[in-house]
Amino acid sequence: MALRDTHVTLAHGGGGRAMRDLIEEVFTVAFQSPGSEDQARVMDEALREPGAQLAFTTDGFVVTPLEFPGGDIGTLAVCGTVNDLAVGGARPLWLSAAFIIEEGCEIALLRRIVASMVIEANRAGVRIVTGDTKVVGRGAADKMFVTTAGIGVIPPGRHMAADRIRPGDVAIVSGTLGDHGAAILAARGDLALSTDLRSDCAGLGHLIDAVLAVTPSVRAARDLTRGGLASALNEMAGAAGVGIVLSESDLPLRDEVGGMCEILGLDPLYLANEGTLVMFVPPDQTEAVLHAMRSRREGSHACVVGRAVADHPGQVRMTTLFGGSRIVDMLIGEQLPRIC
Repeated sequence: MALRDTHVTLAHGGGGRAMRDLIEEVFTVAFQSPGSEDQARVMDEALREPGAQLAFTTDGFVVTPLEFPGGDIGTLAVCGTVNDLAVGGARPLWLSAAFIIEEGCEIALLRRIVASMVIEANRAGVRIVTGDTKVVGRGAADKMFVTTAGIGVIPPGRHMAADRIRPGDVAIVSGTLGDHGAAILAARGDLALSTDLRSDCAGLGHLIDAVLAVTPSVRAARDLTRGGLASALNEMAGAAGVGIVLSESDLPLRDEVGGMCEILGLDPLYLANEGTLVMFVPPDQTEAVLHAMRSRREGSHACVVGRAVADHPGQVRMTTLFGGSRIVDMLIGEQLPRIC
């Protein structure tokens, strides 16, 4: 083993032997990259199907802390990119991963994060096929930032987009709200909160495949990341030109998350998830979709939370526990920074 350093130094980003050793012994071996060229050369039989479409996405991850209950920045990077592809109906196939590493970062930490990425990629059925590494001086970054891009294939005849939502369609969420945001807040240790909360970080590709296997009539889906359920629904209402009505009594919320939000004055509708989605389906497909979701671990808490309506197009409203109604607007500002 040529890599004997315990911490990353600027030499590991200098393009020489130290950088080669870091890449080969930390990244290439773990990801089993298909060669040493500056680009990945990939092919899949799904691309040969007439009418198939490529889906492409990219995302950056700056979460703090880098490791948290339920995952780490590597888990987050793979799941977040896989989910952005999957909610559009694509089958995720390939990822890239670029690392910006601060001088002094522990190589043991880097190895753990890479190992997490391999585990999540295998679960999702994707390959990390190319990437990049840069090292910056102390204070120029916060240990590590990760940027991933993903490519998937949308099979012919599959079309999921927010503008397909129609009045009467039912909104279903696959899990409890705000778990990731609450877990990150607790993990930072600033508030001396004692909780067993874990991030819901998970890939959603297999969950969506399970739903599409029982009904091809899914209108649209969004993963609930920054801005939470409220922001996702506002975006979808605007794209479809429909109103959306939620029922507060139907919102799935862990007691710990609800209690934390009450103490800190946060609204769980805006807290992030990283392994939960909202999906719109025609009303006659509701039970089939719920059954398909609940058959998988990541959809075990699936439930109906609302519906699309013709009234107040572009606006989300919620019927409160007291029988009133309030507007659920887009998040203004940042409720909790650096959660993903």
